[in-house]
Amino acid sequence: MNALQTSARHAPCHVENVSSLLCSISSTLFFIFNSRLFYVLFISHIYSRNMRCDLHVHSIASGMCDTPGLTRICKESYNHPSEVYHRCKRLGMSIVTLTDHDSIDAAEALRKYPDFFLSEEVTIRMPTGTQIHLGVYGITEKDHAEISRRRNDFIALLMYLTERKIFFSLNHVFSSLTGRRDIRDFDWFASYIPAFEVRNGQMWKEANQQAQQLAAKLGKAGVAGSDSHTLSGVARTFTEVPGARTVEEYFSGLRAGRGVIHGQDGGYAKLTRDIFAFTGCVLREKPAAAALLPLTVFIPAITAFHWLNEIRFCKQWAAKLDGKEKSPRMLWDVDSRFEANWAS
Repeated sequence: MNALQTSARHAPCHVENVSSLLCSISSTLFFIFNSRLFYVLFISHIYSRNMRCDLHVHSIASGMCDTPGLTRICKESYNHPSEVYHRCKRLGMSIVTLTDHDSIDAAEALRKYPDFFLSEEVTIRMPTGTQIHLGVYGITEKDHAEISRRRNDFIALLMYLTERKIFFSLNHVFSSLTGRRDIRDFDWFASYIPAFEVRNGQMWKEANQQAQQLAAKLGKAGVAGSDSHTLSGVARTFTEVPGARTVEEYFSGLRAGRGVIHGQDGGYAKLTRDIFAFTGCVLREKPAAAALLPLTVFIPAITAFHWLNEIRFCKQWAAKLDGKEKSPRMLWDVDSRFEANWAS
């Protein structure tokens, strides 16, 4: 009985001690979470994430090469989707995508991976008649079908991407890969394209810098990707979003301008090495192409010509845009031919 009385006498004291301890812990946690110094030291590293992705990479689904004379001989890329995926993961990419030319055919092999999402590089016809490449990310099969239907009508495509809230970027801004440019194209870019590729792993360093400067001037988000058609360059250039934990958070971060650019630029030696590697892939797939082996001695000269043309193109358009004020292009600011197309 005495023991019970003693226990009862001390019970309130124990409750008070526990209550005091909980209040102390609560106050400490509140201080740590709300003190910048303590948050940085103890908490931020637990919750922060640096999500990385190579936003421009190709596979065998990019189709046949569109270079004159090579359309029936070689493909745009010999990268197998599974090889691309595993290389990306090995080099630290948090999420993986493929941006094949106007195609999502390689996606089937990667659907089983929860960190894979669907994208493509779309060839677009501008209102001026020129062509550009847009990286279009996080799409569905239905989106792909509608994008394919609209890709020769830039305005109709813009409306669809905007309505669906699909993130997209203008790829290799200062490159001649898609042919000529028109000064009016840059007004369309300024008004309606949310992001520019500001580092492309195959582009001249100065061309990437010019793209970055233009993106900053126009208030565009910046993205980066390897644009690799061979495995050696995959995941060597990428975009990181601190704090992202899902694909949705990753693209929200890009839209908010929180993307961090990492990795390699292009170079003449790198391009030449890739072309030789590409030639090896062609020979493995088509041994009969060995008859063309003597022509490989011209590869360094061909890549030199291409590289010098890229430098010329970049300098030409950088000079034309230097000092040019932003001139917003409005959707109704088109000629009568497009209006006639809408009415039909």
